[in-house]
Amino acid sequence: MKKSIRKIYDFIGAKYLDPILKQEQKKRPFPVINERATEYAFSLKHLQALCTGKVLDIGSGKSSWPHILSICGFEVKAIDKIEGYWGSYFNRHYKIVSDDITNPKTKDKFQFATCLSVLEHIPNHKLAIENIHNLLEKNGYLLLTFPYNETTYHNDIYKHPEAGYGQTSNFITQVFSRDEINLWLNKTSFKIIDQEYYKVFTGEFWTFGERIAPCIKTSSNNLHHLTCLLLQKIED
Repeated sequence: MKKSIRKIYDFIGAKYLDPILKQEQKKRPFPVINERATEYAFSLKHLQALCTGKVLDIGSGKSSWPHILSICGFEVKAIDKIEGYWGSYFNRHYKIVSDDITNPKTKDKFQFATCLSVLEHIPNHKLAIENIHNLLEKNGYLLLTFPYNETTYHNDIYKHPEAGYGQTSNFITQVFSRDEINLWLNKTSFKIIDQEYYKVFTGEFWTFGERIAPCIKTSSNNLHHLTCLLLQKIED
């Protein structure tokens, strides 16, 4: 039965999906090399070294990230707040479960959670972090990436008059600072295991100036716009 279904799926894919994919290849979803390769590289480095259990991916959207993890051999559950945010959509790479990390329905426990370029779009980021903490096993890990400035927080950088793009977006994009990270640590048992900083634009903050491609690894003391952060749940 499964083989028959697979044959039907392959036939439909070859006949109807291939032409769509060919058109997608001609029109790249992002016109320039962006920060995603940097985020994926940081994430895979730590997943390969530390993960032997289940992975929760938060805010998968339409991306192929959960599928990439799956073909690497990881057992992945992917969630996103589909209703009320996306409206409706279909991820052609992986099955996405409709769930809100600020009020999650899932009761599973995970060794690893990934939340790549998502937390900045969640207004109640503190609650999201606390809920992820609760979904992790003892000594579990959380991998985060987001726009960052060591000293200055912005509640929506797209509303800034110097923002290079994003003014018509239907979601907020926060720029987090050290204060927000410390808040998450104080509200949970998370500890920082690794943090990297990247220069993505020529201006002072996220979207300011020209985009730099590829991203340049830097430090908290030098101009930076993005951070990749690995936290571990440390409990007695």
